[in-house]
Amino acid sequence: MGHTFSGAAMPQHHVSLEPCVDAILAHVGNDLRVGVPLGLGKPVALVNALYARAKADPTLRLTLLTALSLARPVPGSAVEKAFLAPFIERVFGDAPELDYVRDQRAGTVPGNVSIREFFFAPGSQLGNPRAQQDYISTNYTFAARDVFAQGCNVTAQMVACIDRPDSDGGPRYSLSCNPDTGPELIALMRDAEARGERKVAVVAQVNRRLPFMFHDAEVAATTFDHVIDAPGLQHALFCAPKQPVSDADHAIGLHASTLLKDGGTLQIGIGQLGDAIVHSALARHQRNADYRAALSAFGIDTRYGDWLAREGGSAPFEQGLYGASEMFVDGFLHLMQAGVLRRPVYDFWALQHLVNDGRCNPARLDIGVLEGFDALGVRMIRGHDFARLQAHGLFTADTRYEAGELIAPSGARIRANMADPAARAAIAATCLGSALHGGVVLHGGFFLGPNAFYDALRDMPEAERRRIAMAGVDKVNQLDLNPRLYRAQRVHARFINTAMMVTLGGAAVSDGLEDHRVVSGVGGQYNFVAMAHQLPTGRSVIMVRAVREAGGEPRSNIVFNYGHCTIPRHLRDVVITEYGMADLRAKTDSDVAKALIGIADARFQDELLKQAQAAGKIDAGWRIPDHARHNTPERLRQRMAELRQRGLFPDFPFGHDFTDIERDLARALPQVKAVAAGTPKWKLLLKALRGGAVPEAVKPHLARMNLTQPASLQERVVQRLLIEALQG
Repeated sequence: MGHTFSGAAMPQHHVSLEPCVDAILAHVGNDLRVGVPLGLGKPVALVNALYARAKADPTLRLTLLTALSLARPVPGSAVEKAFLAPFIERVFGDAPELDYVRDQRAGTVPGNVSIREFFFAPGSQLGNPRAQQDYISTNYTFAARDVFAQGCNVTAQMVACIDRPDSDGGPRYSLSCNPDTGPELIALMRDAEARGERKVAVVAQVNRRLPFMFHDAEVAATTFDHVIDAPGLQHALFCAPKQPVSDADHAIGLHASTLLKDGGTLQIGIGQLGDAIVHSALARHQRNADYRAALSAFGIDTRYGDWLAREGGSAPFEQGLYGASEMFVDGFLHLMQAGVLRRPVYDFWALQHLVNDGRCNPARLDIGVLEGFDALGVRMIRGHDFARLQAHGLFTADTRYEAGELIAPSGARIRANMADPAARAAIAATCLGSALHGGVVLHGGFFLGPNAFYDALRDMPEAERRRIAMAGVDKVNQLDLNPRLYRAQRVHARFINTAMMVTLGGAAVSDGLEDHRVVSGVGGQYNFVAMAHQLPTGRSVIMVRAVREAGGEPRSNIVFNYGHCTIPRHLRDVVITEYGMADLRAKTDSDVAKALIGIADARFQDELLKQAQAAGKIDAGWRIPDHARHNTPERLRQRMAELRQRGLFPDFPFGHDFTDIERDLARALPQVKAVAAGTPKWKLLLKALRGGAVPEAVKPHLARMNLTQPASLQERVVQRLLIEALQG
């Protein structure tokens, strides 16, 4: 069992939403301040019921405190709707949508409702002044504290449930996808309730389609005041369909994969760049000859050979990796299935040190581990330490602990004193287990991904699922709760995150614009960057695409300066673009600026150099290296085309939700949009009027888009352009 919360009675059970809403209002009052998890764990049906009640009753004040409000894609043009509508219906199924998100888009959220988020779906609220005004800027590790400070008096979450009885004889509950902040918030609320400072309600909405996760995610029924469990709430989970991985993303992922140290630790995020890293890591492990050929094609082995020999590698993973990531993405599951994510960690600092140093063989325990405890300063084994060590198999299941003594299966009492050679010998002879077990290969705060990811977790045998420990961000994202243990577990940590821009000073811009509008949020990025600097063998890696399109024109994402930063320059470390890697740690400002210009797009290098020299940050005589002058999209495409022919770097390395026809259309429609935007209207009309026979091969594609018989001149234009794109 994970978390328990003292003082709570057994919850009230509800088979429909409205009685639960009534009960919450009767207990808490008409000023509801409701904290719900980010992402997947929102109890959407309950949130919608509370929101509907507030819309119908202006005297009810509703404040929703959350982050990352997920929403289905909204097609823009008729063409987008024709393509996306059937896809959305098929992939998202009966997963409900948040009604307040719809009203946010329309600008119709009533005045008695406030939506306060600390992380937006990227770019979703740039044009929403009210959402921008109600945004709360906070590190993820402070989220529970700050939600509580907003007066939170109700917290609600979608939970997993299995009907196998627990010790109380009732169902068992798991916070599943979101133990990230909930337990910490509940503890704060229960303490405030005990002090008489506020009335609180803790609510669970059961969905048995959520994977049941163990460890800290499993909670007692007494955690909740109310449990809503109804057949109509066993709906599909909100998914995040796969997006194609571009050449630039694959190049970034290839570079990043060389920094992974065998026997080390990994943190990554969701999206194409995360997929790219995992794909290259798998190629390194499973197709090493092809992987090394890719390194040579990009010159990675020659440019960074000495550095990578110290910090990373290119050989298959013999020891494997351990994952410590606020977000458990499906990429970790692929690494786990391939035997890359397999380095177990244990929940006692001294044991972990001995495993790291090779003084404890997890597969064959002997007296050496007890001697190691003594050498590390662990003299007496305490009760709670004994429980942890026994859970990991260090002590046999029939050994007991009482008042500083181990009670052997024979009944003999042995002082639990690791400093006493005689006690160590007796313990080794009668109480020591044969091998360690119960290690964890991944600690994650929350998960979100495609439907196949959820299916795989649900179908995973319990023993395998127990190797994944969902936990709070107070554990995963920082060292504070148990520095000795976390330092021992997170050796050679590579915390890999994404930024929108990086300045020549080494600051990263990841969450907002210089006019103070928020694009997404800080989330846990700052925590992981800072933690990398605290860990002796840790590194922070910031990935940034060298170029973005703005108004149809390329813009550099390596910039001289910017009026907003997420990661300050004094925490600069490693930056990767599709053109290379820059090691910025402990470097001078001049060396930092030079290294970043060296991985910028060649079209922008001269201007960046001019700005840096004008500011006195680079000497006037410095010249951009010749190899960096080849940092062009054309050169990148050429390299990637050759490697793709070898079966490396596919568009969808981990599958997708498209049909074959939809995949063809997904490639063709952007071309249609680009041609339509860049061609005079009269030429488009002429193309449509000339028409021509429709090739048999594209007829299914036209049928899928409802363009078999165009009903207007505009549809005829789209039909012609689509035929050309599909045949191109």
